Formats: sequence, structure tokens, C-alpha cells
Amino acid sequence: MELTQLKYFLEVARTEHVTQSAKNLCIVQPALTQAIHKLEDELGVALFKTAGRNIKLTESGKFFYDKLQPLYESMMALPDQLRATADQQNNNVKLNVLAASTLITHAVIEYKQDNSEMNVDLVQNEETNVFDICVRTYSTYRPELDNTNSDETFIYSEKIYLAVPNTAQYKKTESISLFDLKDEKFIKLYGSKQYRKICNELCNRIGFHPNVTFESDNAAAIKEAVAAGIGVSFWPELSWGKMDHKKIKLLEITNTEFKRDLVISLRRNKQDNSKTEQFYNFLTKYIHQKSRKHG
Repeated sequence: MELTQLKYFLEVARTEHVTQSAKNLCIVQPALTQAIHKLEDELGVALFKTAGRNIKLTESGKFFYDKLQPLYESMMALPDQLRATADQQNNNVKLNVLAASTLITHAVIEYKQDNSEMNVDLVQNEETNVFDICVRTYSTYRPELDNTNSDETFIYSEKIYLAVPNTAQYKKTESISLFDLKDEKFIKLYGSKQYRKICNELCNRIGFHPNVTFESDNAAAIKEAVAAGIGVSFWPELSWGKMDHKKIKLLEITNTEFKRDLVISLRRNKQDNSKTEQFYNFLTKYIHQKSRKHG
């Protein structure tokens, strides 16, 4: 059975008039009659019977029409449904945020203000490779160790400072060696595996072992704890936001280059990646703008 044959059958069954159906289908009547006969031969049953000068559906024809009509309509609707699905996929971005979650969340919120139709599906899963865009961090990014199979990668090197109470002890200090803080209490971020690993790696690189006495899973809580004199903490300059607390001072660490690389990877997973690429470009531009303001 060919799709054209089914289309012809449905039209003749609807009108029960070959001549009128041929006009509606914009074909000659002999061609329509031949197509109906061929379909009947293939099915092995008569679909129509003569009734005077007209034709009527046989019982088999009625059964075939009742079963075929909804199937044919569903098939005809498929192209529009496929296009709608493609549009929906294009408007959906799966964003895996493994670093700088506060910064990236603010970027998503700002983007959606002007792009309300965009659905950003935020996930945080180090084990998954199912994403359109992924945000990660390394002490030093090396492409040869990248297993994300990304089509495009953006890298921003973010300086890490030491946040200390703005007290007389640090009033005239702009930079510091970590070894001057061997007896100081350190506050660390709990729950951010990648960032904490980087801080540990940087400390191990110079042989420094911080005395961690308090952990928090919230950057704002760490800020308040440092301001209260509970301890000191490593502070990434951009992703945690500009230090706006008068009771806190940021010191440059002199022992080694204390920084991390924020890496945003783009995958072109869809037939139409235009919206994903648009959001990716916004993210990279957003980080550049924030870094200029911060500087």
C-alpha cells in the first residue's frame, strides 16, 4: 500500500463519488479508479460496491475506513509535531553546574528576563555526560584531560584571595604568605567538591596544611563567619561576588599563583543548536562583563 492510494481511498469513501473525488484530488478519473482497484487487489477485498449510478462502501470498506482515518490523520500531523518537538528541544538547555553555582544562577535569571521561552534545566552531577553546557573548574585546565567531548570551550582564570577580618592585625596588609597563618583557623566551603579539591591541591603544592575548624555549604555564611572573626577563608574573586563587607579584607596570597580556571563547555547535541549557542555566548559574555566590573 502506498500513502497516495490511502489518501485516494479516504477521499472516495468520504464522497462516495469517483468523479467528484477526482476533481477534489486534482487528478483524472481513470487514474483514481485504477488506484482504487490496485488497492483492492493488494488487500484482497472489495472496498466499494455499485449502488445505481453511485458507489457505496462495502462492510470491509467501512471497517477499513474506520481504522485508517485516524491513522492517516496522525501520520499527516507528524511533520508539524516533529517541527514542534524540534523547537521545544531547541528552547531547552540542560546546564550541568559543577562550579560557580551562584554566579551561573544569577546569569540564568538575567537571561530568562529577556528570553522567557527558554527553559534552562539546571543539574549538578559530576557523573553524567548528558548535558548541552557544563560549568567545571580546575586549578589549571588541560584540554588533553577533558573527557566532555565538547565542541567549544571557554576558560576564565579566576584569582583566589584570602578573606580575613578587617581588624588591626591585617589593616595595613595587602598580601600574605599562608605560612604566616599556620595557627589561624580556616573556614572552608562544604559540598563543593571541585572548588575544595582545588584549594587543597594549591595548599599541598606548597606544603601548607590549613587548620580547618569550620565548614559551611553557603558562601554568604562563610562571609559572615569571617566578618565575625571566626576564621579566614579562601575567596574566589568573581564567582562568589565582589567583597562588599566592610568587616572583611581580601589579601593576595604570595606563595604560589592561587587561582582556578572556570571552564564552560558547549555540546552541539541537537539538529538546531542556535538557542543553546545563544545562551552559551551570553554566559561567556556575562563572565567577561562581571570580571571587568569586578576589576
